Amino acid sequence: MFTTIDFKDGKLLIIDQTKLPSICEILEIENVIDCYDAIKKLKVRGAPAIGIAAAYGAVLSAQMSQSLDIEAFKNKVAEDIDYLASSRPTAVNLFWALDRMKKLLDVQTDVESAIVNLKKEADAIKLSDEQTCRAIGENGLEVIKDGMTILTHCNTGMLATAKYGTALAPVYVGQEKGINIKVYADETRPLLQGARLTAFELQSMGVDVTLITDSMAAMVMKSGIIDAVIVGCDRVAANGDVANKIGTYGVALLAKAHGIPFYVAGPLSTFDIKTKTGDDIPIEQRGREEIICGFGKQTAPMDVKIYNPAFDVTPHELITGIITEKGIITAPYEENIKKAMESK
Repeated sequence: MFTTIDFKDGKLLIIDQTKLPSICEILEIENVIDCYDAIKKLKVRGAPAIGIAAAYGAVLSAQMSQSLDIEAFKNKVAEDIDYLASSRPTAVNLFWALDRMKKLLDVQTDVESAIVNLKKEADAIKLSDEQTCRAIGENGLEVIKDGMTILTHCNTGMLATAKYGTALAPVYVGQEKGINIKVYADETRPLLQGARLTAFELQSMGVDVTLITDSMAAMVMKSGIIDAVIVGCDRVAANGDVANKIGTYGVALLAKAHGIPFYVAGPLSTFDIKTKTGDDIPIEQRGREEIICGFGKQTAPMDVKIYNPAFDVTPHELITGIITEKGIITAPYEENIKKAMESK
């Protein structure tokens, strides 16, 4: 399996996902500015993965601090944590992980032990994600059976998490158990995470994967090939509305029209009960160059108007169930999400 994120010899190591699938390059990040840049520019991406990366970014801040005074140290690391939190607005895992780091920072009494404790906390966040993703995979096998074919959108596998993934976790856990699941992967415009990342990692792991363009999803569903749709999530509102990669809402509508179950997979850390509905989720707007000059080639007039939201929101009415590490949450979502969060 891929090691998407690691921390060795005081450095954060990540796979630079902007260069996949042609080049698999490991970036060595030694400071907070480069960690922010890696998150902002999608060198590391996927809601769980950016939370882990940001947690280690706080460790880098602690290591770089020149102050021996604990209060000055805490102020500088807290400032860097706020800076990392400003890198991307939609994925709640980023804020969840950094909140954990800041709470731990607040109770530290000396610099030396603070650095050690922050590293332990970041390691715990990473390990927890591995265990959580494994549990999501196990729970997903309750509805994703041997011989089924699923359709997925964007990348929610090992490259988006510490291990296994979220929406792809049932595929990998099933593979370990001798259960074979075929996958159709949407290319996921405009950054092609499905083509560049999902198809790449599934093929590398020996999974039967077929890549399609986003516009082919309706025809593929109509043909009867797809047994279920399973996607990831970047934030789940209290009522069960889900923010995920742009295009997910359209896939959910198509699944509904064709009578195909539509599942969302994600850890409880992605649930934000302070956000009441999907209308309250902040949606990241990205640069025009991603559409006009994607991957260095101009494909549209340079002066054309561009609208480029990175995410959309799927209403809970379109969701069959949300697969978490604690089980599968179904309607009524507001009530059952509250119960699941209380059991954490």
